[in-house]
Amino acid sequence: MKKIVIALTLILGLGITGMFAQKYTADVKNTELTWLGEKVTGEHTGSINLKSGNFTMTGDKLTSGVFEIDMSSITNADVEDADYNAKLVGHLKSDDFFGVAKYPTARFEITGSESFKNGNGIVKGNLTIKATTHPIEFRATMQQFDDGTRFFANITIDRSKYDIRYGSGSFFDNLGDKTIYDEFKLKINLLAKK
Repeated sequence: MKKIVIALTLILGLGITGMFAQKYTADVKNTELTWLGEKVTGEHTGSINLKSGNFTMTGDKLTSGVFEIDMSSITNADVEDADYNAKLVGHLKSDDFFGVAKYPTARFEITGSESFKNGNGIVKGNLTIKATTHPIEFRATMQQFDDGTRFFANITIDRSKYDIRYGSGSFFDNLGDKTIYDEFKLKINLLAKK
């Protein structure tokens, strides 16, 4: 009898836990990823597309998830001259930066988060760029809308950790005004649906 009670307790416990686990899929067409790169003499900005994404929330915490970013979709939004724009984007896709031909996707894997009970929480995970993985964490905001759940975040990434060294003052001396800062920013506006 004691074994039956223990078994029922475990089954009920797992069932209750499962009720609070919600799976979400990213709506890639209605998700926006905007990047900002800065240098001594100015900055450039543009967008990049989310290729796929899904995650699980258990209660009010993110417990797992995987997102893939299509690195070949990089665009620039601030250079009006078509030839220079194409040259800039081509350079970002080259081996000097993201090596898109060899590394067509970047990946973020969620490992956990703080509670989003009040709509804000710290998200933790592993970011992979150019086959190099490092842990990152960032603050995100969650809001409910008619079309689904949106997450907003501003992430700062140190490109030098991912073997992206072009124009980096951390690796090259005497760059002067040609120095490109190691950190770039990624602004997230993610729409997800159950």
